[in-house]
Amino acid sequence: MAVRTVARPHVGVAKTLSELLDSPEIAALIKELEALRWTGQKGYSARALVGACLVKSLYALPTWTRTARLIAEHSALAATIGDTPSHWACYRFATKLRENRPTLDACFTALAASLRRELPEYGVDLAIDASDLPAYANGQRFLKKNGPERKKFSDPDASWGHRSAVSTRKGGGFYGYKISAAVCAATELPVAWTVATARDHEANYAIPLLDAALANGFHPETCALDKGYDSGPIHDGFEERDCRPVVPIKKMGIAHAWKPPTCEHGTWTYAGADFKRKLTKWRCPTGECKPASIWRKASRLHPLIPRESKRFGELYRGRSAVERTFGRLKNEYGLKPLRTRGLARVQLHADLTILAQLAQALARTRADAVPLAA
Repeated sequence: MAVRTVARPHVGVAKTLSELLDSPEIAALIKELEALRWTGQKGYSARALVGACLVKSLYALPTWTRTARLIAEHSALAATIGDTPSHWACYRFATKLRENRPTLDACFTALAASLRRELPEYGVDLAIDASDLPAYANGQRFLKKNGPERKKFSDPDASWGHRSAVSTRKGGGFYGYKISAAVCAATELPVAWTVATARDHEANYAIPLLDAALANGFHPETCALDKGYDSGPIHDGFEERDCRPVVPIKKMGIAHAWKPPTCEHGTWTYAGADFKRKLTKWRCPTGECKPASIWRKASRLHPLIPRESKRFGELYRGRSAVERTFGRLKNEYGLKPLRTRGLARVQLHADLTILAQLAQALARTRADAVPLAA
């Protein structure tokens, strides 16, 4: 199956930006923001400010100052968005977006609906995980070694958390935030996401992310998660929402309990499932046992997609999609490093980054669907 992810363009950004701003979903967002304009000095247009948000992500720029400077120096970008907004205008616009969150949510809903029409596989099989976002602040408790305790932190919303080792980076504590996301395993595009302080465990956001996906019109059939999400409440919550969790079991004292049935003829094999009755069927390898097959009630230890089955392995390999999505957002769309403080501002930064990725993926999909002229 083809993956419809889109890397950050290195050439022709002005043309790409024009396509995004003229798309029905972004145009509707611009129209809604124009309607929210108060009386007084007109200032910069909503198209120019939304365009600045897209430029910031397409060029992976960390600050509004660098974004405004680039637009001022890049005549094609300035002509595309219709103005050269200052960085102060961008900061005020970000505040306006935080105060009018339903308008931005409506744009995400429209993008998701359009992507589902273009890509029927979008949102069918999900993968959920979290990733670290180190804060733009110093979280050390003491001002200096053996010195007095810090009385005031530049980012009080951030907190200390733990992250795993990646490549040459050691795992351990970090000060900042975590972004949790539900990503489509087929297209590697985000479906739902949220930002929380680093001390909050990512398992707390698995069910809310699934609820957000359902509220946004998705109907996921399966969801792959790592063993950190292995718990009874998460398994039951996903099953109640008619989504099959694909989670390896934690290797603890009950690990032996999830093994398949056995008899004197060997290990029984998986023979299907009844999703309506929440039962799995197992068959004697030789068929000599009486009865030759049994039904077992599905549970966290014995899920409807057994861990021994081929389908479980195929679905769980799709979990790597969320890791690639985080890497793409951080390195190609400017999600990291953070150059803003406060949970609400970091959440908006993540929203605008993902907005650019989804809008660009939709534009590329529509371009691929247009037949070439004879």
